Amino acid sequence: MIVDRVKAALDRDPAARGFWGVLEIVLSYAGFHALLFHDIAHFLHRLHIPLLPRLISQCSRFFTGVEIHPGARIGRNVFIDHGMGVVIGETAEVGDGTTIFQGVTLGGTGKQTGKRHPTIGKNVVIGVRASILGAVTVGDGSYIGAGAVVLKDVPPNSTAVGVPARTVRMEGRKVIGATLDHTSLPDPVLERLQALQEELERTEEMLELDAALPHVLLAVSVPDHTRGRECVARVLAERHVSYAVHETNHLVRLTSTMCQRDYVQVRDEIEKCPGLTVISEGREANLRGEEEPPPGEDETKDAGRIMKVVIALTEP
Repeated sequence: MIVDRVKAALDRDPAARGFWGVLEIVLSYAGFHALLFHDIAHFLHRLHIPLLPRLISQCSRFFTGVEIHPGARIGRNVFIDHGMGVVIGETAEVGDGTTIFQGVTLGGTGKQTGKRHPTIGKNVVIGVRASILGAVTVGDGSYIGAGAVVLKDVPPNSTAVGVPARTVRMEGRKVIGATLDHTSLPDPVLERLQALQEELERTEEMLELDAALPHVLLAVSVPDHTRGRECVARVLAERHVSYAVHETNHLVRLTSTMCQRDYVQVRDEIEKCPGLTVISEGREANLRGEEEPPPGEDETKDAGRIMKVVIALTEP
């Protein structure tokens, strides 16, 4: 067991190198010492020896700054880096190959008895000052980001970040082995805010484009028959365009004001209405009394103007 503890620290701490690195681990690494103290205390705890296991764990806390309850189960090749402020509760379980950084809490919630602390899978990395509370399970190969507060189960090969922690899949790739890069983790809240910002910018661009295009007052005349009237009304409703209805001389005129882009789409849809035929379509002078620009003139000169288009439909 001692060899496993030394090997885990040697493999995952780049500051420990070669023979002198081994001596540094054995003589000066608080996390290594805390795990050795715990191995003794846990052995005595399993023999149901009273008081002594707790005294050993308190001595370990005094000398190392790491508090591990004698009842906690710690697997092989576990590495506690720095260690100061780490707290591991009585019914916690830590799987093989897990890396724990300083300030981590594997704590319980409430005063219930029985299993009330986390179960950590194999090859898990728990970042600085992360807290995992309650009888939750962290799957194998997962990452717990620095400062995260985990209150729900974390699936295997996933990342949990934030307060409360949210689970983020690592691009669908399985995490193999332990890496100490517990800071370059995705932030789902930031990513969502960025997506909302991009969507807002696209909406503003569309509104600016609509403002630059001349608006159209569309008047559609159809015979006073239910089929034609409902067809045109449906097209306008699908485009979320409001309209007014006027009935005169067996004709129904539906009028609506819209941007030129919507007008082109509405016109195309109206032409597809079954049983209706376009018999005339005309563009009149704009409602401000100005003449329409001659062909080829820059369309931006129409910006802000409202033009009237009349479409007459009949049933063949």
